[in-house]
Amino acid sequence: MTRSELITAHHLARKAVIYIRQSTPHQVLTNQESLHLQYALRQQALALGWRDEDIEVIDADLGLTAVAAEHRSGFKDLVTKVTLSQVGMILSLDVTRLSRNLTDWYPLLDICGYKGCLIADRDGVYDPATPNGRLLLGLKGTLSEMELHTIRARLTAGLLHKAERGDLALALPIGLVRDQGGQVQKTPDLEVQQRLDLIFATFLRVRTASKVLQFFREHQLRVPGRNRFGDLEWKQPTISAIITVLKNPAYAGAFVYGRSRTVRQASAPGKAAQQQLPMEEWKIRVNDKYPAYIPWETYIKIRAMLKENYAEYDRNKTRGIPRAGAALLHGLLYCGECGHKMLVQYKGGTLYLCNALRQKYGVPVCQNIPADWIDAAVVEAFFQALAPIELDVYARAVAVQRHTAAQTERAHQQQLERLRYQAALAQRQYNRCDPDNRLVAAELEVRWEAALREVKQAEEAMAQAKTPPAVPCALTAELQAAFANIGAQLPQLWDTPVLSQPQRKALLRCLIEKVVLHRVARSQAQVRIVWRGGETTILVVPVQVKSLAALPQAAEMEQLICTLFAEGHNDVEIAQRLTAQGYRSPSSQVVLPNTVRCMRLKHRLFQQRSQSHPRRIAGALTVPQIARVLEVPVHWIYDHIHRGTIAITKDPTTRLYLFPDQPQTLRLFKALKAGKRRNIRFPAGPLSGAASPEAAVIR
Repeated sequence: MTRSELITAHHLARKAVIYIRQSTPHQVLTNQESLHLQYALRQQALALGWRDEDIEVIDADLGLTAVAAEHRSGFKDLVTKVTLSQVGMILSLDVTRLSRNLTDWYPLLDICGYKGCLIADRDGVYDPATPNGRLLLGLKGTLSEMELHTIRARLTAGLLHKAERGDLALALPIGLVRDQGGQVQKTPDLEVQQRLDLIFATFLRVRTASKVLQFFREHQLRVPGRNRFGDLEWKQPTISAIITVLKNPAYAGAFVYGRSRTVRQASAPGKAAQQQLPMEEWKIRVNDKYPAYIPWETYIKIRAMLKENYAEYDRNKTRGIPRAGAALLHGLLYCGECGHKMLVQYKGGTLYLCNALRQKYGVPVCQNIPADWIDAAVVEAFFQALAPIELDVYARAVAVQRHTAAQTERAHQQQLERLRYQAALAQRQYNRCDPDNRLVAAELEVRWEAALREVKQAEEAMAQAKTPPAVPCALTAELQAAFANIGAQLPQLWDTPVLSQPQRKALLRCLIEKVVLHRVARSQAQVRIVWRGGETTILVVPVQVKSLAALPQAAEMEQLICTLFAEGHNDVEIAQRLTAQGYRSPSSQVVLPNTVRCMRLKHRLFQQRSQSHPRRIAGALTVPQIARVLEVPVHWIYDHIHRGTIAITKDPTTRLYLFPDQPQTLRLFKALKAGKRRNIRFPAGPLSGAASPEAAVIR
């Protein structure tokens, strides 16, 4: 290259920096000619007039893409040198080596133009400080960025076209392999196949991944996995490994591309994380492409179960698995006012609470309803729906138990066979070793001993697994009849220890899709049960209240109590007659005798005057009698006595506070009530003929 007229002594006094970059480590190893051309730019710098000692090569970014500058230390070093006026010219094979992003390209042009730094490529020398130079370099940068997008779009289109046919060679999970012709087959290792089958069968039986993990650890079974080299390795079971198997659609025979996407975070530039996408957002899915371990319908069911089991019941309002709580409808109940999922609160009794709007907007809760009567009504409707059904539950349970036991025993046998083979292989390797090579012999002996220990542990685990089950398979004729007619027998078994609380909830979920609860009145709620299949049942259920006044027919019931008592009926008889007419107590679905008694005493209707009628003592007034005349609570008088505002002592005979039965006594109390008196004093023994209280008043 001939010397350019743009190069002056001012530029030659600084350094000439050659920037070298390859996009990937693979290009660094394979594209050697491009690499040689970039290093040959030193000859171009010498031809332009720079001395050899003033030429600097920056190749720290070999193997890094130019999409961004955050991760390129060489590019940052170049910008720093230009900013410090140490560079007279930047040489690069083309603009694509410096940047493929205009966000990084134009700031570099601005700095070079301001500091008087030239930019050269294999086509010529450019001055970013001049309009023509900036125009040409800007066009080259735009073409560089567009070229990257074009190449990427072309490659992505080919990849997607191949993926749409299901022919894209994605990494296969353990249990699936490609043969020499590229066809996907099940692994020839029968232990791997049957261990995967055991994972799926166990999950469908116990319904949670954590219980699958517990089952594998109890039986000391391992799960297949891959080591860092991609080879088969038997590992201790973990919850992540089990969930990975359950969620992989390849085991259902489906080829899936685009199950995740890359998310870049502003807080950590240059770093990206993979975010898993829901099934409806997967890009490509081709069913029946691989040999399946489970049907696609079973895979959909497993995904739904895992989503429901995820511990986000309070935040995402999932159904959750049946748990041991007292509320039978947790995860099934929806609010009839706002439509959100209702929660369970066990503080102060079992309550169904809708606080979705409160959490979001800070408004009061929609509903707060005691759970016991709601659960009882739904369970009764469940029994009515189940009554005509007859299921051979016992035969199915025995078949499942036997199938599980057979799978577990087969897994133990295969694991033991594999470990014995590894122990025999370690023994053969040890026997073939030269005894004089003690370093190798010692290591082989350690491996042999470790293999023997694993064989012993597997034999012990298999012996424990062969112990007879705790539940006998033989049933009496009565139990067999109960299981054969489970629809009719279930109400009798419901409240017995035979069924646990999670089992009761699981039975309800077999028929019930959801329950919508709406409090239509203070003492009444409407329950709408949505059954599996879409049928609905609407119930009106009474709700517990805290007072009799909250009941809609409280006034009518109060009048009937007075009428029936006047006719000579006692409390129990009145309660039974009111219950038959549809009345109830605040905390019960029937009228309690205690409710009748409280209402009767409120109207001063007494059955035994010696107990219920207030005392009457000649020449004296009691505290209740004065309180009734003053229309104040009795506690108001007792409070003044205890504070000393009313000075009086108890009568030694009756142990009561007795006041003189005189008009002046009531006038003094009325003055104290009106605030015209500060206190009153009565002499001891008002019946002993002492002076009147008027003389004992202290102003």
